[in-house]
Amino acid sequence: MFQARYCYEIYNITSSQSLSQGQTLVSPSQVFELGFFSPNNSANQYVGIWYKGISPRTKSLVWVANRENPVRLADAATISLMIGRNGNLELVDANNNKNNSVIWSTDVHVRSSSSILVLLDSGNLVLSDGVSGENLWQSFNHPADTYLPGSVLGFNVMTGKNYMLTSWKSDNDPSPGSFTVGISKQSPPQLFIWVNGSKPRWRSGPWDRSKFIGIPESDTSYQSSMNLHQEVYEGTTFLLFNLYNKSIAPKVFVSSKGYLTTLVKFKGDDFWKTDWEVPRSQCDIYGTCGPFGVCKTARSPICSCLEGYVPKSDQEWRNGNWTGGCKRNTELHCDKNTSRNAIIEGGKNDEFLKISLLKLPDLHEYVITDDYKGCLVWWDDLVDIQKLSFGGFDLFLRVAHTELVRGTRIKKIIISITAIFGSALLLASVFAIHRQRANMKSCSVRGCFKHLWKVKGIKVFDFNDNGNSPMHTCSDKPYDDSLEAELHIFNLDSILTATNHFSMTNKLGEGGFGSVYKGKLQDGKEIAVKRLSRSSAQGIEELKNEAILICKLQHRNLVKLLGCCIQKEEKLLVYEFMPNRSLDNFIFDPTKSAQLNWPSRFNIIHGVSRGLLYLHHDSNLRVIHRDLKVSNILLDQNMNPKISDFGLARIFEGTLDRVNTHRVVGTLGYMSPEYAMAGIFSEKSDVFSFGVMLLEIVNGRKNTSFHYYEQQPSLIAYAWELWSESRGLELVDGALVGIFDASEAIRCIHVGLLCVQDHAEDRPTMVDVVFMLTNETDRPQPKQPIFTFQRERQPQNISKSSLNEATLSLLQGR
Repeated sequence: MFQARYCYEIYNITSSQSLSQGQTLVSPSQVFELGFFSPNNSANQYVGIWYKGISPRTKSLVWVANRENPVRLADAATISLMIGRNGNLELVDANNNKNNSVIWSTDVHVRSSSSILVLLDSGNLVLSDGVSGENLWQSFNHPADTYLPGSVLGFNVMTGKNYMLTSWKSDNDPSPGSFTVGISKQSPPQLFIWVNGSKPRWRSGPWDRSKFIGIPESDTSYQSSMNLHQEVYEGTTFLLFNLYNKSIAPKVFVSSKGYLTTLVKFKGDDFWKTDWEVPRSQCDIYGTCGPFGVCKTARSPICSCLEGYVPKSDQEWRNGNWTGGCKRNTELHCDKNTSRNAIIEGGKNDEFLKISLLKLPDLHEYVITDDYKGCLVWWDDLVDIQKLSFGGFDLFLRVAHTELVRGTRIKKIIISITAIFGSALLLASVFAIHRQRANMKSCSVRGCFKHLWKVKGIKVFDFNDNGNSPMHTCSDKPYDDSLEAELHIFNLDSILTATNHFSMTNKLGEGGFGSVYKGKLQDGKEIAVKRLSRSSAQGIEELKNEAILICKLQHRNLVKLLGCCIQKEEKLLVYEFMPNRSLDNFIFDPTKSAQLNWPSRFNIIHGVSRGLLYLHHDSNLRVIHRDLKVSNILLDQNMNPKISDFGLARIFEGTLDRVNTHRVVGTLGYMSPEYAMAGIFSEKSDVFSFGVMLLEIVNGRKNTSFHYYEQQPSLIAYAWELWSESRGLELVDGALVGIFDASEAIRCIHVGLLCVQDHAEDRPTMVDVVFMLTNETDRPQPKQPIFTFQRERQPQNISKSSLNEATLSLLQGR
């Protein structure tokens, strides 16, 4: 219960405007509210932030300022929140002028007392300099027990800062409790719940570039709210929480009893719903079955030993105490030698046993291999293993040869019995297993460190950077680039039937590759078929490039390739069907642009940025797209964006940062200056294209068709003019006037101008872009773009990439 009744609201706190009892500070769109509260009729009062208008407020709380310094209710009338003489935000006793009157303070260095405090619609409380606008302090950098969209968890090893959640001591006491939630400093990192700061209570499993693999129900769709970013050179690892459905009020918090819970409230509902919570069972508790023990919830007892291991204490296991774990039943052959060479030579009789559907153990080590793939390996005890019913991964456990022989004898007996009583069933099972394995091989990227198999005590699996693909077995063979990814091969007759023989009524569009047709397979699945034109500027190499690349790259914001067909004279790629076609069909169509409201546009910008971040940074291949534009952004039924058309994409290997080419390809208005003029392309070339596209999404007009303002030759130039005159919001599409988030729009325009800087070194990386788009943070000021694209003459060394857009360009100085 909140005892105070509020009389009126204010929208900022300044040196002349404080917050007292009976007042609340509200965010611009009335999403969040800051004020005084007393939890559950306690005798103490605190300053906190909660979702405005959502009951009960005890569940709506997201942050507490003075959680360690409560105010007694008897003294509450004299307490106020104000900007002090030193420019800091302070909670003070207004009737006490003594030095100890400050109950709580932001306690940062401030140059003047002209500070302003505002509460953003993200729930972030921001103290800024009233003159320069510089952010001085923000509550997102001082999390309590709750994690909100836009906030971060993680650490910076350079500064020593660690951003963690800390539970309340009890439901009535917000002071720091026993449980913390944070990101481990492992590689790859894991999400942990710790008890008393260091003892693990629950862990998520390692991050595999798209999800935490120990959470089988992880949402890897476009709506997934979690994304982990690491900057090795800056020493930062941050888990970002972003929400793309604006009709949901979310809250992720750690309870006083040690549960990490996600609560959601849908627009129109008057209650909170528990969407997810851990730990859910005894098996989720860290180390329940001890070293080399495996926990399975549906089994009784829940703990058993790994193959080749037996309980350390039979008596303890009979009593239901499994924490002592298991020990090897048979000594490894390699353990009989002590030198490394002896181990390598003597370990040939030990073998690896595959165990599937596991939450993989803790205390891993990440090994980078010769071909830039990697493996997770374990040298010590295997701790916190769980058998899952779905979504688990393979573990290869080193066991003595005699254990495998013993296991093989038992299997032979079982197979014999099965053969006698059900040979038909056995044959059917073998066929099903064969099909399953064949399917799992598709789009795999294999390869691992050559000698891991012969090193003592190693248990390994292939930690494939491919976001949504299964993780595969570590091989003792290096990755062979000549082994192209396997694709589903469609029969030409089935494609002809699906597209009604490429009927014009089924044609969706046309590009540099050729035409695209809608089709429907016999099972009812809708597809999009790209048909290579005989006269296309692109050819079989582009088709092959796109097929292999998309097969290896799997991300929620990249279009999904279903298969291909190369038969007779036809060369076809088959994709998932995107019912809303491409982004340009909406953004540049005056009759449809209004359908694309601001939340949809902002979500599309986010999605494309995340897809591009995956290509540049998070995938196991560093890919430069080279033709990023609105017509290559496809929209699914929920208007979620998918980057498409990888025919011109190129892979960067090793530490290579940029490449020079004599064949410049791309589209007018999207190519960076260094690429169009000198043939130099890099990740920053894609960043430039993204910046142009971002400004187009905000404005609703093409960069190269900016005939509405004859005095400006491009959208970039017009955006700069408005920005330099502090009229940036005038750039927003007129169809959105009055119905867009001004702070988000300014943020997008700012980031867009940073991306289209003339010099590549002045542009941010996609890591920076994603962070700036999802956080209220300081951003560098852009410089005036000097160059612009105009339709004048066409140089001979620039190749076409599409037929439906002008692709030849000349870069002119202004």
